[in-house]
Amino acid sequence: MIEAHVTLEIPFHDVDMMEVAWHGHYARYLEIARCALLDKIDYNYPQMKVSGYAWPVIDMRIRYAQPLVFQQKVDVHAQVSEWENRLKIDYEIRDAETGRRLTRAHTVQVAVNIETREMQFVSPPVLFEKLGVSE
Repeated sequence: MIEAHVTLEIPFHDVDMMEVAWHGHYARYLEIARCALLDKIDYNYPQMKVSGYAWPVIDMRIRYAQPLVFQQKVDVHAQVSEWENRLKIDYEIRDAETGRRLTRAHTVQVAVNIETREMQFVSPPVLFEKLGVSE
């Protein structure tokens, strides 16, 4: 499986008066890990555009088990779990020091032909190529 890890420190501007990260910022943390994963397969957003496909996120689920707090270092792990008809990426956010799982999430992206704006019901061959798997 294709996977990537990034380590982040929760900044002051992401937290509320209780020093807990606002839930909306989690999408950004996932995006940072997703971009690291896409860089790993040389199919990040610029390469997607060149290939003729946009890959909008159509679904995002987040399970907040434990809060992220100011100055906490966290590891965000992203892993491709589906690719045939959509691109599904699973995530875990863990405390970098203890390894304790804090959050689980996933995103789903679908291929959209940039020229026609039509959603593709099967992932285009370029994704299989980038992932190193056969169709």
